[in-house]
Amino acid sequence: MGYRVVVVGATGNVGREMLNILAERQFPTDEVAVLASRKSLGTEVTFGEKTLKTQDLDTFDFTGWDMALFAVGSDATKIYAPKAAKAGCVVIDNSSLYRYDADVPLIVPEVNPEAIHGYAKKNIIANPNCSTAQMVVALKPLHDRAKIKRVVVSTYQSVSGSGKEAIDELWEQTKAIYNPTKDVPPKVYPKQIAFNVIPHIDVFLDDGSTKEEWKMVAETKKIIDKSIKVTATCVRVPVFVGHSESINIETEDFLDEDEARDILREAPGVMVIDKREDGGYVTPVECAGDFATFISRIRQDSTIDNGLNLWCVSDNLRKGAALNAVQIAELLGREVFKKG
Repeated sequence: MGYRVVVVGATGNVGREMLNILAERQFPTDEVAVLASRKSLGTEVTFGEKTLKTQDLDTFDFTGWDMALFAVGSDATKIYAPKAAKAGCVVIDNSSLYRYDADVPLIVPEVNPEAIHGYAKKNIIANPNCSTAQMVVALKPLHDRAKIKRVVVSTYQSVSGSGKEAIDELWEQTKAIYNPTKDVPPKVYPKQIAFNVIPHIDVFLDDGSTKEEWKMVAETKKIIDKSIKVTATCVRVPVFVGHSESINIETEDFLDEDEARDILREAPGVMVIDKREDGGYVTPVECAGDFATFISRIRQDSTIDNGLNLWCVSDNLRKGAALNAVQIAELLGREVFKKG
């Protein structure tokens, strides 16, 4: 017996990826409904070997449906997620709306699966920010062994994190570099993204950080341990898919790089590719389309007593969004609905 599942925002990048992953992982479904805004009504999307036609989110009745995977912005989520939850359909939300709500669990299944039972307070579960999701998968097994005190992270985030328009902007600007008669001014980003990097993701806050950087701090504390100190610099780079992170870790107890490598090799959701030779590490090109969070360049930081450096790469549309949402659905099935 399977579940009746709704995918909200099914025509977007993340919504389509959710459908792909539900099919790839053979998530047990009896029925799948795909919803979109009225402007996309009737658009066809693929679910495995099936072709599904989108229905109107505004008029859809969530009664009798088990789970709804939301891949729309916070504004739409604020309207429709409470309706779904009130109708008895558990919402798994990819927006930032509920991540910092004390009554809504923020879950990465490899890291804090025990938090799943907190869903009952509002019938809503939050999916973390893409840059946070892959980082905490790497941090948690190391934290369990040596207790992490402080994290310094710099991100190299692909344009797919900003949606289809950003992917198009990078593509068009790249082509325009080789065609001097064509000018493609920035629209999605404040500066040219092609052949450039932009140290600015989301809005600026009063302390000079950006909201993306603040999210990494707040979400890491909520998911792993509120005592961890995190400082982040988030950068947009001209890569289509796949976020990369340079992570510096300070632990309470000494952790040898070889032991850290062994711990990460055994950690759920992690793939260690760490050879000290040309090409002995993973880049976004290799991780695109994969489920794993890849870890490379594991090494001691000799400038502090208990320090480690590592390189972390993952497909942001998968682990950073759609895959994590589906993994939450799987966890919900095992621990709450008890169907497998």
